[in-house]
Amino acid sequence: MTVAIRLATARVGDLTAVMRVMDAAFEPAYGEAWTGAQLLTLFALPSARVCLAWEGEQACGFSAARIAGPESELLLLAVDPQFRGRGIGRLLIDDWRAWATAEGAEDYFLEMRADNDAVHLYERAGFTECGRRPAYYRGNDGKLRDAITMRRPAGESRAD
Repeated sequence: MTVAIRLATARVGDLTAVMRVMDAAFEPAYGEAWTGAQLLTLFALPSARVCLAWEGEQACGFSAARIAGPESELLLLAVDPQFRGRGIGRLLIDDWRAWATAEGAEDYFLEMRADNDAVHLYERAGFTECGRRPAYYRGNDGKLRDAITMRRPAGESRAD
C-alpha cells in the first residue's frame, strides 16, 4: 500500500520536524542549512510560509518561501534523502507557486549553489538561469562556489 504525501503549512510547533528534515537533507560541507532560530523568523513574517510534506506521521520534506511585492522567492527546499525520487520536491514547488500566486506573486525566483543537483528539478519545473554570482558561497569545506539565480514568470506554462 502506498501512503499519500500530505502537504500542510508548518507552525512553530513543527520546528523540530522541519529541522529533522533539514539535518537529513543538507550536506554539512556546504553550510547551507539554516538554524532553528533563522527558521523561527519566517514564522513571524506574514509574507513568508513554511510548508511541510508528510508521509503518514513522518515529515519528509519542506519548503520555505517569502513574497516581496510581485515576486516570490523560494528560500529553502529539502527532501529527506530516504524519500527522494518520489516527486515530493515537485509537489513542494507546485505548492509554493500556488500559494504565492494566491498572494499576488507574478514572478518566482530562487538562488542556489551552481553545482547543486537540484538544478534539474527546477529546470523540469520551468525555471531558467537568469543570473550568476561567481565564488558567492563559501562552504564549511572552505571551497568557493558560484550561486545561480533561477526565475520563472507566472504566465509561463508548466514544463514537464
